[in-house]
Amino acid sequence: MDESCASGSPPCPPCVTLSISADLTGQARAAYVHVPFCAHRCGYCDFTLVAGRDDLIDDYLAALEVELRSLGHPRQVDTLFFGGGTPTHLPADQLDRLLKMVLHWFEPTADGEFSVEANPYGLDGEKVQALARNGVNRVSLGVQSFDAAHLETLERDHRRDDIVAAMERLRGSSIRSVGIDLIFAVPGQTVDNWRSTLDQAIALAPDHISTYGLTFERGTAFWSRKLKGTLRPVPDETERGMYALAMDRLPEAGFQQYEISNFARPGHRSRHNEVYWRAESHYGVGPGAAAYLDGTRRLNHRSVTTWIRRTLAGQPAHGETETLSPEDRAREGIMLGLRKVEGVERDRFAHQFGLDLDELVGSTIQEMCGRGWLEDTGEAIRLTREGRFVADTVIAEFL
Repeated sequence: MDESCASGSPPCPPCVTLSISADLTGQARAAYVHVPFCAHRCGYCDFTLVAGRDDLIDDYLAALEVELRSLGHPRQVDTLFFGGGTPTHLPADQLDRLLKMVLHWFEPTADGEFSVEANPYGLDGEKVQALARNGVNRVSLGVQSFDAAHLETLERDHRRDDIVAAMERLRGSSIRSVGIDLIFAVPGQTVDNWRSTLDQAIALAPDHISTYGLTFERGTAFWSRKLKGTLRPVPDETERGMYALAMDRLPEAGFQQYEISNFARPGHRSRHNEVYWRAESHYGVGPGAAAYLDGTRRLNHRSVTTWIRRTLAGQPAHGETETLSPEDRAREGIMLGLRKVEGVERDRFAHQFGLDLDELVGSTIQEMCGRGWLEDTGEAIRLTREGRFVADTVIAEFL
């Protein structure tokens, strides 16, 4: 892999002409920006990122500006989301530069949602001020756990005190919505451990809580350790009990479950993620980012250095482009829509995709209802509580 792009001065963005792909010039009301930097890669992570390569940040910013210029003109969006990686890993001055650059091209509406993912460790007052000063109104904090042993297993670099301090700084700012991400089914974790994690999260009074079961993705360090037998997943029954506990405990504390993994207080749903679950168009910039416009999906190069090198050379940032057929778009809409607690509404589906839900997948609906995994209200189909435990299995039946 050629990583020489960081060794010299990058081309000045205004002097580079990027080949504009047709699918980037469409219209959408949501935008995602991928920031691929972390202090280190956690063993379970398979996201597009580089760890310990802060020398690439300036080149990344230069390349991102080139890609943004391919939009041709600024776009107004309802939701803007910075993910990673860890966007707040950037030093405060570079974080400020990143936010200002993107805001020139993607301007949130007056009531728009502007979200940034953050790590509790290193989220100092200067970075929080940079977020607030640039209009960020929602932060998703990668807490994962409060238990020191489980944080160590997950190879996280923060501890409980860092979480509390980060929450205090965010609550002391103008950022109105703060969410917490949690991971359950950590090796060695019990249901009682998970109950304690949920209770500690609730005690911090966040506006949103996401709960994700740990997965062992091929190619990650955790996958290798699992194969070697040095890292043992929790039993399926234990993981099921943990998910059931989240579905019971969080609503009791005032959080409404609105998606398989997501719970929110009233008015604090992730509007950006709802764009994905509704299969609506969205922009995506940065390495590994996906854009979906007018039925065409464009995926940027996952290699950070390749994305930087190609973009600064005036070559397209994307490596893959796929145009979906009307039926494939509709089936994907079902797959994503079933993640929502309210499910897939028949009228909305027909209006969005121009197809009749029952003509397309009527027999599958009947089969899944017969198994008790799906509920059909007449107006919509949605997962039952039992269906949420086997959501991947149910969703696969519609593809």
